[in-house]
Amino acid sequence: MTGERDDILDFLGKHRYFLRHTAEGLTDEQANTRSTVSELTIGGLIKHVTAVEQNWAEFAQNGGGKEVPAEVEFTPEMIAEWENQFRLAEGETLAGVLAEYEKVAAATDDLVRTLDLNASYELPAAPWQPPGVFWTVRRVFLHITAETAQHAGHADIIRETIDGQKTMG
Repeated sequence: MTGERDDILDFLGKHRYFLRHTAEGLTDEQANTRSTVSELTIGGLIKHVTAVEQNWAEFAQNGGGKEVPAEVEFTPEMIAEWENQFRLAEGETLAGVLAEYEKVAAATDDLVRTLDLNASYELPAAPWQPPGVFWTVRRVFLHITAETAQHAGHADIIRETIDGQKTMG
């Protein structure tokens, strides 16, 4: 491995740790608590980060992706599905979403170790994305890290409002 790959794995690992740490010692009920006006919960954020990481890792490995039509009608069902990714659904547990996160993280780490970081793929068409934009695999892994860090911060705020615990400090 190169120093660059080690750096990516280290940076991503630290932010994953911060996200997982916010969930330590929580019950499923606490992990599904909305403590701000948003729909975000700690369990839901872990589910969301898992799905985002898996989606981007697949893009880094295979290129392409699901295109979003230029005109998207956001039905109540689509909105409910979107909101459900930010909370534990019936039958889901914190332990279950953490286990899935670990599985996805391990697979992503293997890709960081093996993929050509200079390979480049066009981003899928979407209303918010002009055509002809390419990302390298390196940028995809940096994006996964940024998403993880951002949502670890969200989780930290939610956790602090639940019981005062802070990830840092």
